[in-house]
Amino acid sequence: MDVLPSGNSSFRLGFNPWQPVFLGLLLGSILSFYNLWLMQRKIKKLGESSANSMNTRGIGTFTRLASGALAVVIALQFEAHFHLISVVLGLMAAYFVIIIDYLFNRATD
Repeated sequence: MDVLPSGNSSFRLGFNPWQPVFLGLLLGSILSFYNLWLMQRKIKKLGESSANSMNTRGIGTFTRLASGALAVVIALQFEAHFHLISVVLGLMAAYFVIIIDYLFNRATD
């Protein structure tokens, strides 16, 4: 019994020529939002330590750069599964969200 419309059977199983592109976007986006969460956490700690006149170690720039490098290394190691340019575009996903949020909030103010 076929539930899906007729067509290419490999597409119905979830395999298509665009799968490496979408997996690359997914990998990059996951690490991008991890970096955003990490930066938010570090900036919150920086604000708290500044309010208490304490020193802080930093905002985690090296960690965020290392996670971006990790995404590129994974994409290069598994070229059959991840499209490199899609990974890089996925790494920029959080910045697109930040820009869109800014534009929406600016329009409502």
